[in-house]
Amino acid sequence: MKKWIISIIALCLLIAVGMFYSTKQSVNAHNVVLSNQVFNATFSSAISNADWEKGDIYVKNQQGKKIDVDYELSDNGKYIEIPGLSEGTYTMFMKKKYGMGKTRVQFNVFEDIQPVNSRAELTAYFDLVKKVQGNGKEDLVTTETEESSVLSVEAKDSSSSRGGDYSTTNNQVEGVDEADMVKTNGSHIFSISENNVVIVNVKDSVNMKEEAKIRFTNDFYPNQLLLSDKTLMVIGQKNNIPLVIEEDNTEETESKSTKEMKKIDQPIDSMTTVYFYDISNPKHPQLLREIATEGYMVGARLTDNVLYYVTSVYPRYSIMEGNEDVELRPYTHDSSRYLLPKPLSYSNISILPSTLVANYSVITAIDVENLLENKVITKAYLGGSEQLYMSQDNLYLTSTYYDSSNTNQNAREMIWNPGKMDTEVFKFALNNTSVEFVGSSRLSGTILNQFSMDEHDGYFRVVTTKGNRWDENEVSENNLFILDKKMKQVGSLTGLAKDERIYSARFMGDKAYMVTFKETDPLFVIDVATPSAPKVLGELKIPGFSNYLHPLDETHLIGFGYETKVVPQEGSKEPLIMTEGMKISLFDVTDLANPKELDTEIIGEQGTYSAIQHDHRALFQHRDKNLYGFPLSIYGKEEGQEYNQFKQDGALIYEITPEKGIVLKGDLLKPENPAQLYEDWEEMIQRILYVEDSLYTIAMKEIKRYNLNTYEEIGKLAY
Repeated sequence: MKKWIISIIALCLLIAVGMFYSTKQSVNAHNVVLSNQVFNATFSSAISNADWEKGDIYVKNQQGKKIDVDYELSDNGKYIEIPGLSEGTYTMFMKKKYGMGKTRVQFNVFEDIQPVNSRAELTAYFDLVKKVQGNGKEDLVTTETEESSVLSVEAKDSSSSRGGDYSTTNNQVEGVDEADMVKTNGSHIFSISENNVVIVNVKDSVNMKEEAKIRFTNDFYPNQLLLSDKTLMVIGQKNNIPLVIEEDNTEETESKSTKEMKKIDQPIDSMTTVYFYDISNPKHPQLLREIATEGYMVGARLTDNVLYYVTSVYPRYSIMEGNEDVELRPYTHDSSRYLLPKPLSYSNISILPSTLVANYSVITAIDVENLLENKVITKAYLGGSEQLYMSQDNLYLTSTYYDSSNTNQNAREMIWNPGKMDTEVFKFALNNTSVEFVGSSRLSGTILNQFSMDEHDGYFRVVTTKGNRWDENEVSENNLFILDKKMKQVGSLTGLAKDERIYSARFMGDKAYMVTFKETDPLFVIDVATPSAPKVLGELKIPGFSNYLHPLDETHLIGFGYETKVVPQEGSKEPLIMTEGMKISLFDVTDLANPKELDTEIIGEQGTYSAIQHDHRALFQHRDKNLYGFPLSIYGKEEGQEYNQFKQDGALIYEITPEKGIVLKGDLLKPENPAQLYEDWEEMIQRILYVEDSLYTIAMKEIKRYNLNTYEEIGKLAY
């Protein structure tokens, strides 16, 4: 085994993936796993169960003693799993058989992920990444064989409306507030307008008044807000930040002054920055503190007065060779402690299991209740993050794993079919500002968005899509997995809706709802009450599909998506599926085995769209009045026109109930103007909210006020 691999294993650094090549067969395996995980070795082609013999694989410990392990070949012959290994170093041997020479792989089992201890270890990690990528293998490291050259809802409202004085963001999980571009506390509306935050007083039932505008410099772009009592958090990206390094290249401590730092020429590309303002007097918001973390934001949440946000960072490792000034650690900043950003300490950097990538996931937490006294806690993990799901107790991050072991693909084929894609899910336990890694699990397929994930009674539930519709060798299918507190899989459903992919999902207590699509919209109703034995209870096929599912009550859901039509193609067996107007569906799942579509509403024609179809936070709701609304742009064509054109934009408000169905209550669309060819971005509605008996539409440059009962416009404020 090559020295650079041995050195990294000896340093307990990292979780690489070993691949053992031969002319006919290869084996993929993790070099490092945690003690609560299962060691997995995957074969590039299936091994026949008829040829398999128990003694073909055996394991020795660090002392070279063969140990008893419990393992089985999977039914499809593609992999073996070895559970129950305690902390230590092991070697798995595979006999000369199955088209390859005698093979062995050394791997380590740890109780917990290991922190990085020095620049040398971090440099070794990135050296390995460069060598792996240089071989054209993402997430794979080559060694030699001996002969080779959707909101958890539990019968109650868990999302946006408090059902009385004013609305809040449409959150997925009860008690976990999501950052958004608009917030209100019932007396004021806070909204982002370009690179400013506007504070509007709405206490007067007749007149709105701009009380303050927080202006930012051109290097900062606010994009999300959070509110906690009298504290406003403005979150955004700050670019081209001056970089510093430590004079003596030793560990930075909080007691060091900025005089011991020196600037270097290359700035930080971008830092996710949070400005905290005291809004006790909204006319004069006072900046209390500024914190920042290098990278682009993956997501931000607020629960129990603790702010958590996650960034993704690609360090400057590509230029590190021969350049001692290149800092490989993520930078952080805290205005209450130092003037310029500084690198994170090595003790706060770890390497996630089953990953070998060049980017960090950085998790930052701060208790905002005593903002000036509390410390910012930041931890960085080498490993990517794409989707984020958070409950009040745990944070889950996902990363796509690309199995690019098919070296025969050319560049064009890789674009259309990047190979097998699986998902690594990482779990972190939250306790105030404490963030501790719990475990991870690799799941077959990819995750659509945060609503594909859910936590309920200690179990993590997730739906994935495996394969691609255009890959004849691995046609797409859909799966549901259930994992326990330690991220061990305890139940699953696989092979659902072949040749389709997931378009939306929602978990509601002990039920899961999933929409897939190819030509029709199958709504699956799945019982997940028994984690070890989930089962499909019912299925409904209708035209169109839903991008977003929203709970109405225990037995009804609202789907927001598109109507579709099937257009036969001459000379082809496959018809062309075309989207039509926006579609709202009301689903009745009272009879779980026979779900029904109670009512539908089709809006506009092809090209019509709403932000709700890709951003759940754009949904307006008033639970007490059964009102649901959204901004939208309507497209259509007159007789004689060849293509659909923009007609009008604005918002629509519906009353939706099981008894009455979908009933239009408020038409807030602007009149059609033939001279207007496109939407006006300054006046396009971004969000809708209510305060007492008034409804507000918020655009980039204006707020409009309506009577919530009559929908008559009663005020307008431009800013």
